[in-house]
This record gives sequence, C-alpha cells and structure tokens, in this order.
Amino acid sequence: MRAKSPTSRVRTVFVSDVHLGFRGCQASLLLDFLRQVDTERLVLVGDIVDLWSLRRSFYWPSLHQEVLREILRIARSGTEVIYVPGNHDEGFRELCGGQLEGIDIRRDFIHETANGERYLVVHGDEFDGNVKFAGWLKWIGEHLYDFILWMSRSVQDIRHRFGYGYWSLSNWIKDQVPDARRYISRFEHAAASAALRLGLDGVICGHIHHPGIRNVDGVRYCNDGDWVENCSMLYEDQSGRLHVGFHHAAADGAMVPVLSNGEPVPAVRYEEAA
Repeated sequence: MRAKSPTSRVRTVFVSDVHLGFRGCQASLLLDFLRQVDTERLVLVGDIVDLWSLRRSFYWPSLHQEVLREILRIARSGTEVIYVPGNHDEGFRELCGGQLEGIDIRRDFIHETANGERYLVVHGDEFDGNVKFAGWLKWIGEHLYDFILWMSRSVQDIRHRFGYGYWSLSNWIKDQVPDARRYISRFEHAAASAALRLGLDGVICGHIHHPGIRNVDGVRYCNDGDWVENCSMLYEDQSGRLHVGFHHAAADGAMVPVLSNGEPVPAVRYEEAA
C-alpha cells in the first residue's frame, strides 16, 4: 500500500539511523522533513551521528551541521526531544540520564501512546547477541554495504533521469537473500521478546534499516527505518495509532512531504498498525 499522511499535528515522531558523518546520509531530505514536521515529541532512536564512519574518514559537510542545528532549534521551540544513543554513537551513552542543550538522553524508555499502549523504545543493537550469524558472513555484509549504497545512489540518479520515483536497491536485495530475511526475522523476534518480558504492548527500534510495523509473538514490533536507504520514520497520530512514513524526492527533484496533504508517496511501501 502506498503511504498516506495525516494533515494535522502529530503526537510523536521517531527517527533513527541518520548516520551524520557518513557519505550515504540523506541529510538534505531529513532537513527538509524536520523543517516541515509539526510534532509534540521528537524521539531520536540512535545512530544519529556515525562516530564509526568519522573515525575511518572525517566527513562533515554543512548539511550535516544544519541537521544538528535544526534538532536543537526544535528542542528550543518547546518540543520535547529525547535521544536514545545507538551503537554508532555509543560515545553519548555515558551521558544517559542527563540533558544536553535541552535534549533528554536516555539508554531506553517506555513510551505511552495516546490510547494507553506502552512501548519499549531502544535502538536495537542490544538484540545483536540474539541474532547469531557466522563471523565471515557479517564481515562480507559490512564490506558489501557501502558498495550496495553506492550502487543504490546510482540507480536513483538513473531513475530520476527517466522520470521514475524512488526505489530501494538495498531493500530489494534484503528481500531476495535468504540469510538477510532470516536475520531480520530473528531480530524482530528478539525485539518482541524484550517487550514481552516487560509486559509491554510492543517495541519501537531502528538499527537494521528495515522499516515496518507488524505483530510478532503477540506484541507490536515497530521499526522506524533510517535516513540512508529508506528516508523513513515512525509517527504517532493524535489518537495513538502508529504509522510508518517516508520522505523522498520525486522524479522531478521536488520534495515529497510525508506529513501533509494526505497524498500518496510514490513507489514506497506503507504499513500501519491495525
């Protein structure tokens, strides 16, 4: 189903896996989204700054700095901003329990929706120990990832040139490779188990760059995706319903806003909590 959007102010927006400092970060699209979104609470669910990538090769263009400035502006404007550091920005985990420029930093927390449902909010790398794959497979996956992202950007350029909308090469590969599908499934079950142990209705996370909402083992599994491959987020409307939304550039180069007009976003999947 294609994405449709609410026309009014939303209650909560969850964003993760931005990877500022990484060349694959879609900072211009995220900045455009942040300047449009009207939300009561913004939750940053980890890997906002990619310290791993910055250690390998320093890359920090002005657009990445503008994203940080916009987040700080949102916090100063009265919107509650919560930051849950991930594994790529784990250096900020030592600040958990405190505040930075008006932003609450937490290791994890329980989010209660407007309809009373309670969700564990955590980045997701905590579940890696439950998702066991051979070391060589992990090594190949990490080294192929940069190449796949480079190929994906080339594919997008070609598609835009011929008037086609957004299509994710990396997601297509994940859907085709059995080991990738098994990894995603194991991750979802591990995340759902954490919510079950705490007696919660569900879990909200990122980490694996695979957005979606679905019922897993009797709880609601929600992944807000990323701003490298999918340009996606999770949002809660005023009634407490959770949705996955996307923010892409149209074939003509114009931005396709996800939280206005109620128009569909072309060529992307849309999932909504039942």
